[in-house]
Amino acid sequence: MPVHNSSGVYWQDDLPLRKFIESTNNAIEGILHTARTQRHLRYHLYAAAAVLIITYILGIDRTDFLIISIAVILVLLSEMFNTAFEYVVDMLSPEYSEKARIAKDIAAGAVFITAFGAVVVGYIILFPYFEIIFRTGIHISKHSKEEVALISTILVLISIVVIKAYLGKGHPLRGGMPSGHAAIAFSFWVAVTYITENFNASLFCFTLAVLIAQSRVAVKAHSPLEVVVGAILGAGITFLLFKVFY
Repeated sequence: MPVHNSSGVYWQDDLPLRKFIESTNNAIEGILHTARTQRHLRYHLYAAAAVLIITYILGIDRTDFLIISIAVILVLLSEMFNTAFEYVVDMLSPEYSEKARIAKDIAAGAVFITAFGAVVVGYIILFPYFEIIFRTGIHISKHSKEEVALISTILVLISIVVIKAYLGKGHPLRGGMPSGHAAIAFSFWVAVTYITENFNASLFCFTLAVLIAQSRVAVKAHSPLEVVVGAILGAGITFLLFKVFY
């Protein structure tokens, strides 16, 4: 459907890219809303971050890592489905209903089974690695630059969601403390610096990160403080992870 903006310029509001961006924003808002309202999802996010760090420290093989990652994702998905189910039940049955209570309990039971199964899977996979640590002592495994960049991006995103969920303001990548755009941009800058070990590439990415951060202030999506905190958060987490794992 053709519409026009304040300057009178016409454009199509059903462009695939625009629809994709809108759908993505809605999906991210759903994640943030769940994290804000459901403390159990926040606990699961903490656990996901902890498990990810532990697997990197232990240096588990790729197959074990994929199995644990799938188990963690299933736990997060089950918690979000449970939250959505509760909203639907409350909408259809605003008054107290024994059947509605039973339905909610069943959905919560599904989350419990998924979480318990993930714990069992994690125990079976990680126990041999902990046995090695018990015999030989703690040794932090090293990883490729690309692997460290991956975990950095994931942990930065989890940090943004958790902080904004606690503060109750803004979207993961729009508005509120801290700036998600700035955090991701400066995380990429540090990652590119380590991966390329090239001054020009690092300077180019740093310039882009600064421009992205400045644009968030220019469009009044963030205050300068939110942008600075986001930049420190993204760069700091990424720098620390490269120091530990590379």
